[in-house]
Amino acid sequence: MEIYGMVTGKAGKSGYGSASTAEDVTNSIDAKHLTAIITGGTSGIGLEAARVLGMRGAHVIIAARNTKAANDSKEMILQMYPNARIDCLQLDLSSIKSVRSFIHQFLALNVPLNILINNAGVMFCPFQLSEDGIESQFATNHIGHFLLTNLLLDKMKSSARESGIEGRIVNLSSIAHTYTYTEGIMFDYINDPDRYSEKKAYGQSKLANLLHSNALSRKLEEEGVNITINSVHPGLITTNLFRHSGLGMAVLKAMSFFLWKNIPQGAATTCYVALHPDLKGVTGKYFTDCNVTTPSNFAIDTTLADKLWDFSTKLIDSLP
Repeated sequence: MEIYGMVTGKAGKSGYGSASTAEDVTNSIDAKHLTAIITGGTSGIGLEAARVLGMRGAHVIIAARNTKAANDSKEMILQMYPNARIDCLQLDLSSIKSVRSFIHQFLALNVPLNILINNAGVMFCPFQLSEDGIESQFATNHIGHFLLTNLLLDKMKSSARESGIEGRIVNLSSIAHTYTYTEGIMFDYINDPDRYSEKKAYGQSKLANLLHSNALSRKLEEEGVNITINSVHPGLITTNLFRHSGLGMAVLKAMSFFLWKNIPQGAATTCYVALHPDLKGVTGKYFTDCNVTTPSNFAIDTTLADKLWDFSTKLIDSLP
């Protein structure tokens, strides 16, 4: 049924499907009272999400490694919507130091935080270590966002408490989370170049995004906090993420062209989960094509999620 919906664009229970765009799923939504951070909002679906949230009135902070690209994105959005509220802050998710610097800069703005969209990522990279000595895909896609989210939680909690508005966190995962190492997360060999597979390492990082979402969802519910966190698979979209892909991916795309989305369609699920009123109180779910779907068995393993949480915390704490 999911493949049928992907091919035909037929809407699911939510009323939306693979053919829906970010503008479609946010039609008539007024976001003027919201402030959102979007990581990687300078290209692809991140830029489209920033554009649409800005169009709907949200105050959007684009967090990006390349400040020139971020400012160019801001100017593009302002040319389309002169009254849009867009700010840019530098953030390199592969660097713990940069994440902490970003938090300092953001808090200095003295604005609320209602929405956090953890969108940025790298994919299929050749083996390399971050400046903190962590495998680059795991560092950028998971550890950076894990720390960013944790450091922003107090601001999100106070914003939700003072405004009465539900906070929402959206983690960009992928169907690739199903293609990972045998044990799911290769805790003992994260940085082992001899065991490294660029595709399985990507799948591992996307599984980590789901596990992070599910573990944090449980913690927030236990605490009684008015914040939800969900994961999304945006679909197959040609973006800059594929810059490390080779001939094999080009062949795959040619053979599966009918499954691929354009960028407005690719940003739809992110914007739906971030803004749509029908999702009030919905947390710990995995969305594809704007509808709840079931992830892998690894992704719903609470023991694995707790182990990853502890592993990530200790890893960050061990760094200078």
